[in-house]
Amino acid sequence: MNILYQKYDINKWLPTTKKEVESRGWDSLDVIFFTGDAYVDHPSFGAAVIGRILEAEGLRVAIVPQPNWQDDLRDFKKLGKPNLYFAVTAGNMDSMVNHYTANIRKRSNDAYTPGGRPGQRPDYAATVYCNILKDLFPDVPLVVGGIEASLRRVTHYDYWSNKLKPSILVESRADMLFYGMGEKSILEYTKLIQKGIDPKKLTNIPQTAFLVTKEEEFVSNKKWNSIKLYSYQECLEDKKKYAKNFMHIEEESNKVEANVIIQEIGDQQVIVNPPWPPLEEKEIDRFYDLPYTRLPHPRYKNKEEIPAYNMIRHSVTFTVDVLAVVLFVPSRRTRENLLPAGPKNQS
Repeated sequence: MNILYQKYDINKWLPTTKKEVESRGWDSLDVIFFTGDAYVDHPSFGAAVIGRILEAEGLRVAIVPQPNWQDDLRDFKKLGKPNLYFAVTAGNMDSMVNHYTANIRKRSNDAYTPGGRPGQRPDYAATVYCNILKDLFPDVPLVVGGIEASLRRVTHYDYWSNKLKPSILVESRADMLFYGMGEKSILEYTKLIQKGIDPKKLTNIPQTAFLVTKEEEFVSNKKWNSIKLYSYQECLEDKKKYAKNFMHIEEESNKVEANVIIQEIGDQQVIVNPPWPPLEEKEIDRFYDLPYTRLPHPRYKNKEEIPAYNMIRHSVTFTVDVLAVVLFVPSRRTRENLLPAGPKNQS
């Protein structure tokens, strides 16, 4: 991989270490992002996309890729507290799918790690990272997103333990969950925090989920209606009720004007706000035209290649389209932005 880095400026990537932060002349960070993947500054990698979007808003953002959760937790401590919040994702893949086959046998490789080496992220990575950060920095707002969190926003069947689990918000202790394509949600969240609004009061942002007590009042959009799912306890007692819940979640994920979803979990309830409309062409062009280096971070220059990067290294993002139940909704880019240097008048 050395040939990629014959001439490079480390400041063209988002910082990953204290030394890189200091080389930019920064004395603090606004957002610190933890991811279960190696840091590849390419729009096919979610952490890079969100990091660049926040950077474009003038924020000081750092990424901590594949932090060590088994030592003295120095990776979680090295950059200190952010001015705004911590953000966590398990990575581009669900960590359990990344680790295990359908027969629950341990996989021998991880495509999102140099050399495909396994064991560089924990099982249930999003939950593990969040709990470590909550223990170390209990007063700092903590948000979670990505496919692992999105699939677990309400009661869900955990294939690997063969049981139903409550919303990931319960076990992770995260303050807010951004599900599906989180660009617009995290931008809105960030702008409101910068205005001095209490993060606990940000309960009417589309495409987010959060926990409140049953008696707690919270602000919602007056135009939104709500539906109530069977509770976590009811799902444990009746499989058909769990199945009906899934039907409602699927329906709401595919509506133009969806409802707020509410589900009780003990003395709490998870609130899932409706999604944003699909990204417009101009919006997706803006997000994907940011100054990505389209290369792995130089920290990997003397390491083996990252298999997932090799697959997409020459690719151009044209559409974003994943199952609607996760809510990564189809959006497409304009031809002019896909082919900025090519002829624009050809069919």
